[in-house]
Amino acid sequence: MHGLRRRLLGLLPALALALAACAVVAPSYRDTTVPMTSIADLDAARYAGRWYEIARFPVTFQEGCTATTAEYTLRPDGSLGVVNTCRQGSPTGPVRRIEGQARPAGPGRFAVSFRGIPFEGPYWVLWVDEGYRTAVVGTPSGRAGWILNREPRIPPDRLRAAREILEWNGYDLSKLIMVEQP
Repeated sequence: MHGLRRRLLGLLPALALALAACAVVAPSYRDTTVPMTSIADLDAARYAGRWYEIARFPVTFQEGCTATTAEYTLRPDGSLGVVNTCRQGSPTGPVRRIEGQARPAGPGRFAVSFRGIPFEGPYWVLWVDEGYRTAVVGTPSGRAGWILNREPRIPPDRLRAAREILEWNGYDLSKLIMVEQP
């Protein structure tokens, strides 16, 4: 009994830290009164593969990241394996990598979790062009959003379309930052 009590007391600092992190309110980059929609017919098999991050809204977990990619692998249960990689500071800086999974949570929607992080986050695919070359992803809270592309460079017409999708879903495009790719 004393061993269990000691272990529980040992977890209290970590629990307090986790709760404090949840209490910190991250900025929202979208007007949450605007309805946000995910695509109804996302083909997870076509979505799988490597994506280059073209633009994002500032989030603390990506601070200093450049040359960012996301690799999705379709699993037999319908979830996606996720590997996010970036270079710290510059396209030739040290590599940062985190692995996780994206569990289906509705049409075009996933609940994403990463190893070592004790909670899931929403990941909504707002748009994918018909060739699955460019995608727009967001969160209902508006605390994150991304423009992804299969190649490190995106054609102007698809970038314009992606920005329009973000704006349609209530995002403030003045806060969107372009991501340097090699």
